[in-house]
Amino acid sequence: MACNSCSTGKDGQPKGCKNNGTCGTDSCNKLTVFDWLSNMSLPNGEKPFDWVEVRFKNGRKHYYKNAENLSLSIGDIVATQAQAGHDIGMVTLAGELVRVQMKRKNISETPEEVLKIYRKASQRDIDIWQKARDKEEAMKVKARQFAIDLKLQMKISDIEYQGDASKATFYYTAEERVDFRELIKVFAKEFRTRIEMKQVGFRQEAARLGGIGSCGRELCCSTWLTDFRSVSTSSARYQQLSLNPQKLAGQCGKLKCCLNYELDSYLDALKSFPKTEIKLQTEKGVGVCQKTDIFKGHMWYAYEGEWMNWHKLTTEQANEIIEINSKKKKVASLEEYALDLVEDTKTDFENVVGQDSLTRFDSPKRSKKRRNNRNRNKRRPKNNAK
Repeated sequence: MACNSCSTGKDGQPKGCKNNGTCGTDSCNKLTVFDWLSNMSLPNGEKPFDWVEVRFKNGRKHYYKNAENLSLSIGDIVATQAQAGHDIGMVTLAGELVRVQMKRKNISETPEEVLKIYRKASQRDIDIWQKARDKEEAMKVKARQFAIDLKLQMKISDIEYQGDASKATFYYTAEERVDFRELIKVFAKEFRTRIEMKQVGFRQEAARLGGIGSCGRELCCSTWLTDFRSVSTSSARYQQLSLNPQKLAGQCGKLKCCLNYELDSYLDALKSFPKTEIKLQTEKGVGVCQKTDIFKGHMWYAYEGEWMNWHKLTTEQANEIIEINSKKKKVASLEEYALDLVEDTKTDFENVVGQDSLTRFDSPKRSKKRRNNRNRNKRRPKNNAK
């Protein structure tokens, strides 16, 4: 099976990426789960779990019951039940780990309407499905033009055909509510199929389309991240990042999800720091916090009116001064505390390689000019005095 960007060749292998359906540009490798229970056998008398996980385009996953007791394994192309007709997808997980995944996602094993797997997909099913997938890119270009002509404030980000080509789902993003009734009529007349419009968020759009982040790796939301937690600018403030929207925003235009990854570590480290708005009362003047170094545990203070001269203190020293101030006493100055942190900036260079110069055995090169002069003197005939 090939992904959306790699068409299938005659031998069934992708012509573009040559990775046999395991590339990371489309749905081949999105939100994959490693089956760490695959090498474990069930106890005697236990029946295998009869639900499987099936993945569709761009990481869309559903759980289906194997009511026909088909022999399914990871990578099989199957025809699954849909609201009308059938859909085509790939089995990505089977066995007891499916039970764990369904429990984690709060999916009931006994729902009112059980979706079933009809059969393993035949070659005819795969051909129809592949022809429908090939139409999606051209349809997306036309659909966007139709939305522009009707002056609708929406963006059509992706189109997904059902496996039997009987329905096309249009995914779109919009800031406000959009009346697309006239647009559906245009789509149905132009594309001759059932139309379904589905609105997604900007983060869901980035997860579906994928891409490369500023870190140089694939987007987290399109590879492994499944839940989108709210991200606020306070996360950047705690980590002392510049509040530059261009640097803090991701592909979706929202704040990057990775701002929350190390936030807890920063919050734990900041517990030992005094609040930056607390001023230090000294006999020389009032000290105001100018900068903090969370990793080294240092804080820089400057006197009011002398903003160019900063004095470096540790968190223990700053807390000690604040405690003295709480007793309505003042310390002499910040300098007496800052002197303890004066560091020797002299650098001693050492031979870290553990050996001498690598060219110590090379013979010194002689000057070519000097050698040429010697040769000329040898060739010149001597003038004998008569």
